[in-house]
Amino acid sequence: MSERSTRSAKRGAIAALAVVTGALGLVVPASSAAAAPAPKAPVPVEWGECDPSELVGVPPAELPQYSCANYAVPLDHEHPRLGTVDLALMRRAANDQADRVGSLFLNPGGPGGSGYRMPKAGANIFEPEVLDRFDLIGFDPRGVARSTPLRCFATEEDADDVFGRMSLLPVTAQEESTTAKALKDYGKFCGRFGGPLLDHMATEDVAQDLDMLRAAVGDKKLTYVGFSYGTMLGATYVNMFPKKARAIVLDGNVDPRLRVLDGVEYDRQRSSGGFQYSFDNFLARCDQDPDCAFGGDARDKFTQLHDYLRNVGPITLPDGSAWDEAAVIDTAAGVLYSPEDFGPLAELLQALYDASHPSAAARKAVTLSASEVRSLKAQGKLARYDIRPDTPYSSDDSYAAVNCSDKPFNNTLSEMPRIADKWERQIPDFGRYLAWGDPAICPAWPVQDADAYRGPWNHRTDTPVLLFGNYYDPATQYKFAQRMSRELGNARLVSVDAFGHCILGGSQCTDRIAADYLIDLALPGPNTVCHPDVQPFPSE
Repeated sequence: MSERSTRSAKRGAIAALAVVTGALGLVVPASSAAAAPAPKAPVPVEWGECDPSELVGVPPAELPQYSCANYAVPLDHEHPRLGTVDLALMRRAANDQADRVGSLFLNPGGPGGSGYRMPKAGANIFEPEVLDRFDLIGFDPRGVARSTPLRCFATEEDADDVFGRMSLLPVTAQEESTTAKALKDYGKFCGRFGGPLLDHMATEDVAQDLDMLRAAVGDKKLTYVGFSYGTMLGATYVNMFPKKARAIVLDGNVDPRLRVLDGVEYDRQRSSGGFQYSFDNFLARCDQDPDCAFGGDARDKFTQLHDYLRNVGPITLPDGSAWDEAAVIDTAAGVLYSPEDFGPLAELLQALYDASHPSAAARKAVTLSASEVRSLKAQGKLARYDIRPDTPYSSDDSYAAVNCSDKPFNNTLSEMPRIADKWERQIPDFGRYLAWGDPAICPAWPVQDADAYRGPWNHRTDTPVLLFGNYYDPATQYKFAQRMSRELGNARLVSVDAFGHCILGGSQCTDRIAADYLIDLALPGPNTVCHPDVQPFPSE
């Protein structure tokens, strides 16, 4: 474990906690002298009924299998007397309680993704026997959604003002300046309203929460499936608690070592070897597949389209939708997560290309419905906030809180135009777009030099950790999965010849391997390669 500093000191005197905890849902003792010592034996989770609105879509016969709970964990695990935060949990009980193996904890990634309702999706992710043998448990990590949330704003109006001044893809000096100012304001709001939880949002904190939950449901060892950022949580857990890991499945892997040592380089590699590499292969596959509407030197066509959007301006399609550079890049990045949408994306790109190059020879008979346009735009991050006047801020800011705690960024906000220019030269389609993500957010974040777990990563578990990595994963490139397999003390990597982000639920091969591992701790052979059930551009 890394050497820890006293994080509460970074936020001022402990007495100040009482000022803000009422709004944050933190429970803080009246004084440290009056506080009872932390119990040595785990306090069991007290399961009860779920809010019926959370169970919409569950077959009536399965409703008795669901239960929910809130569970208190220390705000600061090193100083448990400073108060607690609540974690929201949902459980789907195993079908076969007589032959039950234990609990299976789930995390969807993000960071900041809500895992609370993941048990409802179990049948879409796992083989039936996994649902027979395990209680599926989803939870919202600290700072997220139904758990004690990390919120940087008091009102939606303030959030809308700040986020509304951020360009999705800053290009001009004015856009860069306005976005940088908004990011500074975002940091100031978080420093003002984030409260004591702000100092305790690193993955290390969440891993300690997860170990408490493991004990609280009565499991001697953890069985866990994590997706995307959830692989960072899993890797942190097995290195902090290597002897408490039973079966750990990590799908869509990060490079944990690089992530916690150099945030800028991690994100640059994520952009080039992830999004750009995936998109280049999407375009190449498009040329090879007669069912792709954007075929016929797709790489050159997209370069021409991108240049047009940058130098000429937005394109309006016959349905009235307007597409500027930011909207196209944002949508393309989002669709790369979901190969089932590659066909509509290709149709959109061809329609935009036709509109910008109205040559009869180049035109293809491509029509895109208004519903398809709306669906594609929803893949990106275009939708900001649907503001209702005087509505309290109901979102949370856990994404930035976790990333800025875990990932060190040595750049300043004033350096972002130079970094974005450099990335754009190296990564032509997504470099500028992704440079203005975490490398721009975190330099203005109010917590710097957070005390996060930074290794070592090679502590050995009794059972190898099972990893899945897609060759063309945009968000967590395949090389990250290879590095994860080398960095962990005991791991087995299954490679998948697939597009998209993460694979479980999308390949009979991987799903069978995961089920055998979770239930019997059986491993596939070395160098196993799986394939997805459905390829991009399926024939209709």
